[in-house]
Amino acid sequence: MPHPHPHTFGFLNALDREGLTLSRRNLLKAGLAGFGGLTLPGLLRARDGTSRPKDKSVILLWMTGGPSQIDTLDPKPARPPENRGPFGVTQTRLPGVLVCEHLPKLAGMLDKFSVIRSVDCRHSNHEPNTVMQTANLLAEPRTNPEARHYPAIASLVAKLRGPNHPTVPPYVTFMRSRTHLAFGGYLGKQYDPFVANEAAKLPLYDLVGTDTGQLSGGKMFELPADVPAGRMGDRQTLLRSFDRLRVDLDTSGSMAALDKYEQQAVGMLTGGRVRAALDLSREPAPTREKYGKHLWCQQALLARRLVEAGVAFVTLDLSYHTASGTWDTHGDNIPPYGGIKKGLGPLLPLFDQLVTTLVSDLDQRGLLDQVLVIAMGEFGRTPQLGTQGSTDGRNHWPYVMSMLLAGGGLRHAQVIGSSDKEGGQIQERPVTPGDLAATIYRYFGVPLDSTYTDVFGRVLNLLPNGGEPVKELF
Repeated sequence: MPHPHPHTFGFLNALDREGLTLSRRNLLKAGLAGFGGLTLPGLLRARDGTSRPKDKSVILLWMTGGPSQIDTLDPKPARPPENRGPFGVTQTRLPGVLVCEHLPKLAGMLDKFSVIRSVDCRHSNHEPNTVMQTANLLAEPRTNPEARHYPAIASLVAKLRGPNHPTVPPYVTFMRSRTHLAFGGYLGKQYDPFVANEAAKLPLYDLVGTDTGQLSGGKMFELPADVPAGRMGDRQTLLRSFDRLRVDLDTSGSMAALDKYEQQAVGMLTGGRVRAALDLSREPAPTREKYGKHLWCQQALLARRLVEAGVAFVTLDLSYHTASGTWDTHGDNIPPYGGIKKGLGPLLPLFDQLVTTLVSDLDQRGLLDQVLVIAMGEFGRTPQLGTQGSTDGRNHWPYVMSMLLAGGGLRHAQVIGSSDKEGGQIQERPVTPGDLAATIYRYFGVPLDSTYTDVFGRVLNLLPNGGEPVKELF
């Protein structure tokens, strides 16, 4: 009997001949479609016979919790202590431009970066962190139940552009908590990120940032003990493996019926490209040492390896704990957040090492023009210290935020926009979430007037609240 509303699983095309039917062919298609956020084999078909655009990627360093603009990239050294905070400043490679004293490496190579000091984060909240990652002002789950369904910018890049290599996922993340990132939402689960935490051997940290001395498993790509690797490359053996699911499902199909696109999709599972990219033991020791042993720095190195392998968008969730985020520095008397001196203070040298090493490494490998590095959080912090009864914490402040960009072949060595004398309001050149998304889409070559169809068949605009690329970067 017909339903008056779209079917929840309409995107599986269950009523179409090539939709989800109970045959080996379509069971395989359904299973592979969700792997790593890829639409397979449709993506392979779509890219076959067409000229591939220049390989471009984004690495998003997501500073989960909201870093203080005043204590990082927009210091106010002439202001009273309760406004300027506990840190000093340092001169950068850009004349007259200062940053926090705990970012000396960044200061020394700021000519390779752009700083935006006028990001408008109104409507943004966190846990979940979705407004800035989706460019949708309605994507605030605390006030809008539908918010969690709005797709991430990265998911839309995955759908509208795809990866730079057909056997890797377009969108990969290292994720501390599901509430820290936006997913595919109404695009369908096939555009969720491939969560790589358990696919690589990485140090495990506790909720306050202490190294436990243990490593994550890194066994995601290991086959079961009774399935040797050679069997996965043999179609008949793979067919017999599927036979074990339900011997009575289909007696007429076979792996031989799979066209070359399905075979390429199987190759994604067995070819080892992603697995190799996530294996840090393949990286020369001097490079590993240059990045350092810290979890976030090793993830940054893996991000570089992933974009080299063809991933289009990699997001690093820079947080130790699974609540609102390690950068959520409310005050020293509010563990595990800490305040500016004891909470933010230890993070800044680490971030300084991470971002400068990543950008330098990309530059030395000739990749910097092809990889756009973005560092940001979901909002800024209050211009006055001492929130929530603390002595040196700063509360959420969505009225102005600073962020950092490098690479991508864009124009850098500049500061875009400014805040007022207290660092609490935008003084000039506001940059909205839509503007940031438009910048990313233009960088990838995705037309800004693009639309997409969600799982319910609705046609939606790429930029629901508008937005223009940040012209100073192009």
